[in-house]
Amino acid sequence: MRLVLYQPDIPQNTGSILRLAACLGVPVDLIEPAGFVITDKGLRRAGLDYLPAATLTRHDSFAAFETWRRQAGGRLVLVTTRAAMPYTEFAYRPGDLLMLGRESAGVPDAVHDLAEARVLIPMVAGMRSVNVAVAAGMILGEALRQTGGFPAAAPAE
Repeated sequence: MRLVLYQPDIPQNTGSILRLAACLGVPVDLIEPAGFVITDKGLRRAGLDYLPAATLTRHDSFAAFETWRRQAGGRLVLVTTRAAMPYTEFAYRPGDLLMLGRESAGVPDAVHDLAEARVLIPMVAGMRSVNVAVAAGMILGEALRQTGGFPAAAPAE
């Protein structure tokens, strides 16, 4: 299981997602260009001291990511408001790549069309979307629950 960030716009969201991924032992793929410098202080502020524990792979472009994905395998599951299937009804697999789009624009149609699956977070009428870091936590949590992928609980101190 991996999280994939398509050209993220907001460093604080990316930092929060990297922190989440570090805590859950899930690698992150970041497709560039990002809307900020990867060493941005907002990224560091949100990620705190968890960033060194995150496994981050940067891809220069979607084409570079797609070449890597074809070699590595893994089903591309896109989180999008344009999907019909609620994320809780989808059957996740351990090798899935959970892609989240740009905060400002999602993903282009060409990327949308390449996804093997598309899921959405059901919301009340009139709401556009939840924060991308919140969406990552919700979707990743369900995917790990279904696949038994959560790390073993650390002993209490």
